[in-house]
Amino acid sequence: MDTSQTYLEPTQESGRAFFTRGIAGAVVMLNLLRFRAVADYSATPELAPASPISGEAAYRLYMEHTLPFLKASGGEILFHGRGGGFLIGPSDERWDAALLVRQSSVASFLEFASNQDYLAGIGHRLAALEDSRLLPLVETLA
Repeated sequence: MDTSQTYLEPTQESGRAFFTRGIAGAVVMLNLLRFRAVADYSATPELAPASPISGEAAYRLYMEHTLPFLKASGGEILFHGRGGGFLIGPSDERWDAALLVRQSSVASFLEFASNQDYLAGIGHRLAALEDSRLLPLVETLA
């Protein structure tokens, strides 16, 4: 698996493209997550636990911190499950977990993602993840 390119945060270009799509109504975010073996808190040492923890454990800390802000913005987790290798896709690519997170609108997602109290815990996510993907989905069939 080629790990030379990783994705942990949106780029300005991808953020601009998302917000200019003109999505009306709800958006579901497909999150694919690959955890670090050991969480890397070098960017946010103030959040680091006393002893080293796994990336998966750091992601659980991120989720505990995040859920109240997600719910307050009208968001909800539709699915959170363990991943693995693809049935259809590259045989050398794996994702440890997948989430489907629903937001009632792009505006509510932006409100959530820019909340300063939420952002205070984002370091757990960055410490946890080796790589990730975030794909906004819009329902086409009712």
